[in-house]
Amino acid sequence: MKISKLVKAHKHSGCCCQIIPPHMVDEMIKCSDKKISDAAIENKAAAEKARAARATLAFVRPAMEAHRAMLGPLGASKKKNRIIHDAKLRPNLDGKVVRREGDKNTGDKEVDEAYRFSGYVHDFYKKFFGRNSIDDHGLALKSSVRYREDQSSPYNNAFWWNNQMAYGDGDGKVFKRFTSSLDVIAHELTHGVVEYTANLQYKDESGALNESYADVFGSLVKQWRKKQTASKADWLIGDDLIFKTATRTALRSLKAPGTAYSKDPFLGSDPQPADVKNQYKGSQDNGGVHINSGIPNQVFYLVAVAIGGNAWEKAGRIWYNSLAHLTSTSNFQDCAIATEFAATKLYGSGSNEVKAVIKAWKAVGVT
Repeated sequence: MKISKLVKAHKHSGCCCQIIPPHMVDEMIKCSDKKISDAAIENKAAAEKARAARATLAFVRPAMEAHRAMLGPLGASKKKNRIIHDAKLRPNLDGKVVRREGDKNTGDKEVDEAYRFSGYVHDFYKKFFGRNSIDDHGLALKSSVRYREDQSSPYNNAFWWNNQMAYGDGDGKVFKRFTSSLDVIAHELTHGVVEYTANLQYKDESGALNESYADVFGSLVKQWRKKQTASKADWLIGDDLIFKTATRTALRSLKAPGTAYSKDPFLGSDPQPADVKNQYKGSQDNGGVHINSGIPNQVFYLVAVAIGGNAWEKAGRIWYNSLAHLTSTSNFQDCAIATEFAATKLYGSGSNEVKAVIKAWKAVGVT
């Protein structure tokens, strides 16, 4: 079913978080390539409907969550449980099941990537944080591949909605298939983790934090699989998704926000700031959730390289534990306090880890 109809069918869901931001879609609408422009127009319409759905769901979520708690976790299992659907180029999240947990490779790249990469994300959270799937209660990892809002236009996005993932097929010119990037899949599934912990509202600074936590753990899952230390990692998001050219290398950079693409004929230039001095103050993109996420992204990068070693072991643990100390309306200041508190609890007051957290937030202008 289309995103526009999801709110009617799935009223117990949280946000619909999409990897490709509105400012990028707007640039693609203006490009001279009709195929890409038409796809961007369709994607923008779908995103606007999703935002309207989020606003409605904000009112019904508390009651729905209480009802879900009474019923028990949806698709709960003590073991990893992956279910892959094929949308067959339709706006359908309930398409034919083409692979289940334990099934052998199908030979279909999109199906097998969605299966394998979602499994890596499950294993990462289980191994390092003892988390049992997205909701910590064994939620089934459902994915729909080859999702399209309009059969005639490629869908340039991936999103988390109603406790499941959906992946577009990409336009083949700017974006590859959206199952091809592990950090993108980890990013989107982490939106689910955030939903079940701090449940950060998807607007303004709380929304930027939501996006940042997704970027952070998306990057960490990739670093873990590639066995990269903080100093060796590229700290890029979506570099495996995008067709690289001289003007674009990725969707975002945690190491250097604002440098992932520049004067690109399809995407324009990366608007992310690296500090609060240059923070976006407008109303677009729900108050700049994909733009201002560059600020806390920069903080995490600075903390990780200051601590050194594998970023998921200490810096990642601090950030994961900090989610327990945030609320739905937390801002950057609250996150600074929460991460300092988490570092103190884990490593002790006055530790190098605490000092790294304080110094990093100060570097971007948050004290």
